[in-house]
Amino acid sequence: MNALRESVVLSSATLPVSPSTPVLGDNNRLRLFSGSANMVLSQEVARYLGMDLGPMIRKRFADGELYVQIQESIRGCDVYLIQPCCQPVNDHLMELLIMIDACRRASARQITAVIPYYGYARADRKTAGRESITAKLVANLITESGTNRVLAMDLHAAQIQGYFDIPFDHVYGSPVILDYLISKELQDIVVVSPDVGGVARARAFAKKLNDAPLAIIDKRRQAHNVAEVLNIIGDVKGKTAILVDDMIDTGGTITEGAKLLRQEGASQVYACATHAVFSPPAIERLSSGVFEEVIVTNTIPIPPANRFPQLVTLSVANLLGEAIWRIHEDTSLSSLFR
Repeated sequence: MNALRESVVLSSATLPVSPSTPVLGDNNRLRLFSGSANMVLSQEVARYLGMDLGPMIRKRFADGELYVQIQESIRGCDVYLIQPCCQPVNDHLMELLIMIDACRRASARQITAVIPYYGYARADRKTAGRESITAKLVANLITESGTNRVLAMDLHAAQIQGYFDIPFDHVYGSPVILDYLISKELQDIVVVSPDVGGVARARAFAKKLNDAPLAIIDKRRQAHNVAEVLNIIGDVKGKTAILVDDMIDTGGTITEGAKLLRQEGASQVYACATHAVFSPPAIERLSSGVFEEVIVTNTIPIPPANRFPQLVTLSVANLLGEAIWRIHEDTSLSSLFR
């Protein structure tokens, strides 16, 4: 694979795009604003909703402090703020909190934080003494800043929803990834969980792929961002293995898993994840040739330097836009994933 194969998909076959897909008038109370973390995704969401992103000034003072000012009246409006908490996590999280506070002080009727990627999600419990449960701390900060509702995608730990004492809507990037895989008409598929903790995710994924068989990689983590792969539970010989995870950070776990799958006789290995965190040395590992494709979504922007021939990027903009519209119209979100 010598050519760059980055594919951006703006729609999903499983995503209902009905005749009621909104074209918003001037009197509609829905307002959409974007932080600086992923402007391209926010613009795609706005395009799906048939509206423009609201005007906003963002700047940084000489000492590094952030400044935000909403440039239109939002009094009595339902405001949706799109901001993934990706690298630099602390800056983007602080920017989100400032946007929320600005909207609260501008008398917005309801403020929804749309967080495609929830930072600090892996610190969801104490694994040793004297640790912080940072996922809960972030939930407290978002709530206390004035948010009325949160919309997030593919949390690393589902229990984070319970850290919020406000309504929380959890959506998934899997429909977009599944549509892409189904379009490839792959044969002899086995869905592989990279660890025991991801079995529920992999099982749900396999069910959507005509009840494909499931395999599990048994591993033991020695330290943060370091994993030792031990063995595979399940039959992968001669099969097309699809590794499924919520995120790819340094790529160590999923790459070692792919190598083991190859050793055990898998004919092809695909990696699928919603969030492309891609911390060093992820690019070197993922582009080493062990994967046929590495399939991710655009919840986190991927700079040109982090793109490689096997990378396929799918857009979740339509899915997020549909979720925002359904929340605004007080209709069900769960039917999006049936």
